[in-house]
Amino acid sequence: MQPLHGITIVTLEQAIAAPFATRQLADLGARVIKVERPGTGDFARGYDERVRGLASHFVWTNRSKESLTLDVKHPRANALLLKLVLDKADVLVQNLAPGAAARLGLAHAALAQRKPEIIVCDISGYGADGPYRDKKAYDLLIQSEAGFLSVTGTPEEPCKAGPSIADIAAGMYAYSAILAALLERQKTGRGRRLDISMLESLGEWMGFPLYYAFDGADPPPRTGAAHATIYPYGPFPAGDGGTVMLGLQNEREWAAFCDKVLLRPEIAADPRFTSNSRRTAERAALRAIIVEAFAPLSAAQVVERLERAQIANARVNTMAGLWRHPQLAARGRWREVDSPAGPLPALLPPGTWDEGPRMDPVPALGAHTEAILAELGVGAAEVAALRTQGAV
Repeated sequence: MQPLHGITIVTLEQAIAAPFATRQLADLGARVIKVERPGTGDFARGYDERVRGLASHFVWTNRSKESLTLDVKHPRANALLLKLVLDKADVLVQNLAPGAAARLGLAHAALAQRKPEIIVCDISGYGADGPYRDKKAYDLLIQSEAGFLSVTGTPEEPCKAGPSIADIAAGMYAYSAILAALLERQKTGRGRRLDISMLESLGEWMGFPLYYAFDGADPPPRTGAAHATIYPYGPFPAGDGGTVMLGLQNEREWAAFCDKVLLRPEIAADPRFTSNSRRTAERAALRAIIVEAFAPLSAAQVVERLERAQIANARVNTMAGLWRHPQLAARGRWREVDSPAGPLPALLPPGTWDEGPRMDPVPALGAHTEAILAELGVGAAEVAALRTQGAV
């Protein structure tokens, strides 16, 4: 069985950060009960229809979960939610608006009085206190607030990351914090509250540019797809119109690059280029030399020279290329999961264990409502009455 088999997570989640965290827990075998608004559910269900009518974000972050629909503001539904948490949950995860969970009776301080072992993970944009507590926070806004845009893009224009990295960062710190809290509970018997902030999570990922700009120093410049502080490290054009991504990390590789790739070993001793800091300062002159050397070659020929010199390189891949990446195929990293739209391909989560991860269906909205309420002692007649009232 998977490592978290027997652990139950109840989650009031929307969008990406919390669903991404709880999907990792589901991958490890936890039972994840996702509480959704009747009729509409998690608003990420409506982001797009790119996956056979389902939303791409939702398919990505919600497999292996059970969907329970409750109008948590309805008195009877709220009572059922509290009973679910107190009777079943090892962990409660929520990324509602600030203060909403407390108004529903789901603050850790209130729950712990009745269930000391409960772990409550609150995920928000800016944290549970401070002047930004109530400020709305979406991924791109946090990328901006955390300074990520200031060091990403071209000299002329900042650029966001393609994936939702602020959400992903918060989700991964929530995931690791929950695992740590479960380990701690084994020793103490008590749960704890976890306060995860998107700003603080992405701020941690900004550690290199923060320290590079330490004590008022200039920050790393925006350099497009090239590395801001290591050179040559980035994309270079070949003579056939292709692009090759390459990177050097040390002086041994620099000498090999000049000798076996540029076929100009004397460049290694050029005073302008005898250290990484000098090469970075003279990147325009060095780029011209590299582009000139690559001009007679196809991208495949450039890669062949790089491989012979043992210089790191990569293709500038597309999403289509990633879907059919030979390394993922060779390592058997693709599986199928069921969904309301039928079977869908799904990439295995990183890491391996003998049992394999849990890879259960992406749930339809409310698909598990009757079964979960039956576990709480709610009969079919009462469920029907609650549906009539719009409570479930």
